[in-house]
Amino acid sequence: MCLCRIGLGIGRPSWRNARLACLATLALAFAPAASAQLAPPPGAPEDDPAAVEREARAAREEIEAANAKAAAIAAQFKSDAKPVEVSKELKKLTDNLFIDAKNKWVVIDGVVAMREGPPLEMFACLKGTKEHESVVAVPVKAYQVHAALLAIDAKQGKPVQFSPEYKAATGQEIEVRATWKDAKGQEHQVRAQDWIREKATKKPMTHPFVFAGSGFWTDEETGKRYYMAEGGELICVSNFSSAMLDLPVESSQSTEGLLFEAFTERIPPEGTPVRLILIPKAAKNDGEKKSAKEEPPPKQPEPEKGSTDKPAASKPEPRK
Repeated sequence: MCLCRIGLGIGRPSWRNARLACLATLALAFAPAASAQLAPPPGAPEDDPAAVEREARAAREEIEAANAKAAAIAAQFKSDAKPVEVSKELKKLTDNLFIDAKNKWVVIDGVVAMREGPPLEMFACLKGTKEHESVVAVPVKAYQVHAALLAIDAKQGKPVQFSPEYKAATGQEIEVRATWKDAKGQEHQVRAQDWIREKATKKPMTHPFVFAGSGFWTDEETGKRYYMAEGGELICVSNFSSAMLDLPVESSQSTEGLLFEAFTERIPPEGTPVRLILIPKAAKNDGEKKSAKEEPPPKQPEPEKGSTDKPAASKPEPRK
């Protein structure tokens, strides 16, 4: 029976009531379909505890990843290395190469070349050589940097040797700092190691750089000598016999065996101007040698008061 008749009672009909009755009839007719649309489908997460747990775990992992990324970005502007200040009176060697004579440092201006990509072979390369596998590129000549290091009395060692047996690169340890300004103009400074991480552990590289010094090769046809690091191997994280600065540990240069990668989250955008500071580090026993050299000779005991005795003179060695 149509509920429209509810509004047709004895006496005058109520058309308003009839209209309301019709709407009520339609609502009852479509109620089951509407309820079916609102009901969760079979197998929905509400009915599957395992699915609920998977979604919760995925959400937690997403939050943890976001927190880790934020922490890494924050670490971009932090370093456990105490900042160093370059002298304002730099001796200019080329447009992008300087000597800090006061501190005995070498200063090189370059740019961020890569912050994300394939594993690294170098931390810094020469411009136009190996930017695809280096964090920083510098528009200088390798032999000029080598000469600048010698000018501040840095001690050159020997490049890595691969045969007949492996021998790591040697030379004076050279600390490499990187300074740059962020978008707000604030200056920051880190060690080169803060921008390099181990592929396996994702932790910052801890190995130092040493002044291996690269080497020369001679063109047999022309007789001209070439400095081998001009191929781009300026500051390396993979061992090269042509490296100017290298790691004093075994580090493969094969594509499959590369150990390090760019610490992307800590590196400013590509193209950011960067100033590298090369600081020769004193050997651990240098301070001891210096102290021993400067130590005054022991004093001879003074004679007692009233005594006319003088300290005995050392007996001359007989002539042979």
